[in-house]
Amino acid sequence: MSNTKSAVFSDDDSSGRAALSDERALSEETPSALAGERLDRVVALMAGVSRSVAARMVDEGAVTVDGVVAAAGSARVEAGSRIEALVPQPTDPRPAADPTVDFRVVYEDPHILVVDKPAGLVVHPGAGHRERTLVNGLLSRCPEMASVGEAHRPGIVHRLDRTTSGLLVVARTSEAYGRLVVQMSAHEPERVYQALAWGHFEADRGTIDAPIGRSPRHPTRMAVIDRGRPARTHYEIVERFTEPRETSLLECRLETGRTHQIRVHLKAVGHPVVGDRAYDGHRPGIELDRPFLHACALRFRHPVTGERLELESPLAADLVSALEVCSD
Repeated sequence: MSNTKSAVFSDDDSSGRAALSDERALSEETPSALAGERLDRVVALMAGVSRSVAARMVDEGAVTVDGVVAAAGSARVEAGSRIEALVPQPTDPRPAADPTVDFRVVYEDPHILVVDKPAGLVVHPGAGHRERTLVNGLLSRCPEMASVGEAHRPGIVHRLDRTTSGLLVVARTSEAYGRLVVQMSAHEPERVYQALAWGHFEADRGTIDAPIGRSPRHPTRMAVIDRGRPARTHYEIVERFTEPRETSLLECRLETGRTHQIRVHLKAVGHPVVGDRAYDGHRPGIELDRPFLHACALRFRHPVTGERLELESPLAADLVSALEVCSD
């Protein structure tokens, strides 16, 4: 499977810029010679970076045209338009092993690990989080992972938000990595999350099918937008509470894995995740320092043996405490 295309599937706030270090500011007017060209090509030429890096800069909201955050690299640029951007500078993408990073392993064999990630731990190095990530800890435990997958996030085939706790599968070998990527691409693994959301849903179960992309108003956040990538979240009500305010405990199953998917989808239907400051979920009544979101179950085929694995993780202690204040 060594020819499998690298991919990471995410419900995560990692930016994907982990292989890049300091940034330099770019501010230039578009010359007439580039009038009508695609924005990503113009940025690549102005910044002296590859087309793929320029496209990623646009996708991450790091490029503005005449003061407005660019929505797409395919947009055509007019002569005289001012292009401003933060241009990443390359550095060594390989993270270092760090034995001080704390995490719990719930399953391990020569091919894979399944980790119960604590809230607050970033999955892999990225902008603002260069050290003390899960990957740094994994490399201390399994140094052979350094050559598996992408150099800046070895072994990682899917991610969790920094603030989300719960289960994550990691590849220890290239064979396992390639086959897990194929499974993720086909949406085969079942990833189940528990979430506490504000309000009561009309239906006991349902599917939120709405495209997700970078927010045009807040480039560091995601939103439901027409030009976003397809995203589907299935939910089922576990319990409804009326005190201290109306809330619903849900199980959510991801069919796709977009950045912040559950948080964005629940906000979009008027039921943001309790404790989620970024997506309108921080409200009086329940005190929580992070979104009430936990990856509680992971079910998938072992990438080498084909065995069906079903793993579970109990709610983290802070979420249990938040739930204890809720009652019918």
